[in-house]
Amino acid sequence: MNSRRDFLKKSILAVGTTAMGSTLLHAEDFSSAKTKGGISINQNDVILFQGDSITDAGRKKDNLNPNEMNAFGGGYAMLAAGVLLNKCASKNIKIYNRGISGNRVPDLMNRWQADCIDLKPNIVSILIGVNDFWRTKDRGAINTPEQYKGQYKELLDKTLAALPNVKLIIGEPFGLKDVKHINDSWYPEFPKYQLAARELAKEYKTAFIPYQDIFDKALKANTGAYWTTDGVHTSWAGANLMAESWLAQINLK
Repeated sequence: MNSRRDFLKKSILAVGTTAMGSTLLHAEDFSSAKTKGGISINQNDVILFQGDSITDAGRKKDNLNPNEMNAFGGGYAMLAAGVLLNKCASKNIKIYNRGISGNRVPDLMNRWQADCIDLKPNIVSILIGVNDFWRTKDRGAINTPEQYKGQYKELLDKTLAALPNVKLIIGEPFGLKDVKHINDSWYPEFPKYQLAARELAKEYKTAFIPYQDIFDKALKANTGAYWTTDGVHTSWAGANLMAESWLAQINLK
């Protein structure tokens, strides 16, 4: 993990230099998001990445400081944050990663005050849902797509009640079929969780990143095992694709 993380960190200068340009692949080639460039970064903004292991990406959890590389792990959040800190250097922004491996929506709820509300973020990016489904398969958890949507809705309501002006970004949970853990048994149930995330983004008028569609289109360039290590967790290429897709939501001009 350390060697992989160090390798990813060395890439941040290249990613920051090109921003949404050509690093591995252009996000615009694969993204069908309708809110590209719709979120502006303002002076002194606080930006928060939240989610599960895909966001966590091995971050050093005892480092709670913003803008420090080892507090971001080796995934899309680190790559995207590096670009923001580069391109918005004059705006004095603070960026946090509070993703925790294994988390589901109820886990976010349990820590939301300390790991979101108290940080007073202006922009909150959430990627959650794969474990809400996965735990029903591997650990016998009971959580239907309807329950997932209801819990997620409660989380968004709590966020907006405390931070009425916050800008929200919802990422679609994704899985690349026939790569290790992701097989036929995930279907047709898992897409119902994805649909719930899309419906919430529409209902709450948030930015939405259709990661499943983005990765499905990326399969034209290479296999699912190229983009992910197990169908869910990203390779370096997959993390880069996610970062570029995330940055496509931001107006960096």
